[in-house]
Amino acid sequence: MTLNLGEKAPEFSLPSNTGEEVKLSDFEGKFVVLYFYPKDMTPGCTTEACDFRDQHESFKELDAVILGISPDPVARHQKFIDKHDLPFLLLADEEHKVAELYDVWKLKKNFGKEYMGIERSTFVINKEGELLKEWRKVRVAGHVEEALQFIKEQ
Repeated sequence: MTLNLGEKAPEFSLPSNTGEEVKLSDFEGKFVVLYFYPKDMTPGCTTEACDFRDQHESFKELDAVILGISPDPVARHQKFIDKHDLPFLLLADEEHKVAELYDVWKLKKNFGKEYMGIERSTFVINKEGELLKEWRKVRVAGHVEEALQFIKEQ
């Protein structure tokens, strides 16, 4: 599926760390920062989650909700949240259906091995549910500040 800026972001429903099903449309009327990351408890993913945690209040002041998505199960998400005091929802995409919908489920190479996994990516969705911005192959350093600045300019 091709995602086009200015078009409706693909709707989805996934279980969250709270045990409730969360739909993208639940957040209509707010900005949504939808970030896909490979795995809970890994160094890059922990840094990114903690950066979002540290800027959470700034996003909230701009009427923006942060949603993290990875293939990890709900129980692992809850451990990640508890360990790092994360104040936002993490959604379990164990069958990577939403990752495929957003075209972030990619062939990856690491130490000579090939496997399918999440390409670290972030999407900003406006209050009407339209895709405003996407970052793919995200480098963690400075990324959260860049996303925050983008929303400030809207």
